[in-house]
Amino acid sequence: MSFQKAADLLRLAEMATARYAGVSLTEIEESFGVDRRTAQRMTKALEDTFPKVSTRVDDERRKFWKLNATDAKLMLAQGLRDSELSALEIAIRRAERDGATNEVRSLSALRDKLLAAMPGSLARRVEADAEAVLEAYGFASRPGPKVRASADLLSTIAQALKGPHLLTISYSGGRDPMRQRVLEPHGLLLGTRRYLVARDAKGDGRMQHFRLDRIASATLEASSFLRDPAFDLAAHAARAFGSFHDDREYGEVIWRFAPKAAASAREFTFHPVQEMTDEPDGSLTVRFRAAGHLEMTWHLYQWGDAVEVLAPESLRDMVARFRRNDFAALP
Repeated sequence: MSFQKAADLLRLAEMATARYAGVSLTEIEESFGVDRRTAQRMTKALEDTFPKVSTRVDDERRKFWKLNATDAKLMLAQGLRDSELSALEIAIRRAERDGATNEVRSLSALRDKLLAAMPGSLARRVEADAEAVLEAYGFASRPGPKVRASADLLSTIAQALKGPHLLTISYSGGRDPMRQRVLEPHGLLLGTRRYLVARDAKGDGRMQHFRLDRIASATLEASSFLRDPAFDLAAHAARAFGSFHDDREYGEVIWRFAPKAAASAREFTFHPVQEMTDEPDGSLTVRFRAAGHLEMTWHLYQWGDAVEVLAPESLRDMVARFRRNDFAALP
C-alpha cells in the first residue's frame, strides 16, 4: 500500500469514527474526490484493516460504515497533525479578525483540549510546525482594520439564538431615539457592518435588521419563541451583496470587467449565486441578483475604470463619476 493510500485509509477511519451515523459511499466520493468504484475499494480496505467496523443500511438503501469506541481510542492515539492544528489556528485568527468572540473562545478551548491530550514533546513540535504554516499564510501578524464588537453583547445574542429565547434590546435606529425592542432573533449577518436578523415579537412577522453597533444593551429573556421554520439564513443573506439589505434595490446586477481585469475578476466570488461569461473581446461579464448598492459601490471603486456597470442604472449612476484610471494594481 502506498503512503497516500495509507493516509487516505487513516482519514477514512477518522471519518467513520467521528460521525455518529458512520460514513457513506457518497460522502467518501465527495471528501476524497474519487469515483464509486474507488470508494468501494476504500471501504473494503477499511473492513480488512478494522475487523470490528459495523455497517448498516438506511431507509434509502444507503450503506454506512461505523467504527466503535475501541477504534476511536486508536484514532485519538495518533495525536493532532500540524496541518489540522494550523487549520484550527487559522479559523481562530479569522474569528478574531472578524470580532466573533464566542467562536474564538470555543475554538480556542477545542484547540487546548486536543493539545492537552498529546504528549508534551509531540504537542510542542506540532505547535512549532503549525506556526510555520501560519506565517506562510500571513496569519501570524496580519495588519489592517478590525471590526470592534462587544463580547458581552455577542455572548447574549449567541445564547438567544441557541435557545431560542426572546431578546430585549435598547436600540437607536440612526436618527431615531433609543427605545426598547423585544425581538425574536434568527441569525447574524457579518460584513462591513454586522446585523442581527430578527422579528419584532409584536410585529407583523417581517424579518428586520439591527446594527450591532447601535444596540446599547441586550437582555436575554426566559421566554422562548417558535423560530420560523421557513426562514433560511443563507438564502436570506444571498439577497444582499454585503450585509445591508434593501428590498427596494433587489434585482439583477450586471458588471463587465475589461480584458485587462478579466483574469483577476475570475478569481473572485462576488456573490454565492453568480454567473460568469467570457466575452469574445476578452472581457468578463458577471451576473447575480442582490441588493446593497452602496456596498457594491465601495467594492467597485477598487477596480477603477476596469469595470463597467451594465445594470441596474441606479448603481451605474452611483459609480460613474468615480471610475479612476490611475490605480497601480487591481484588487
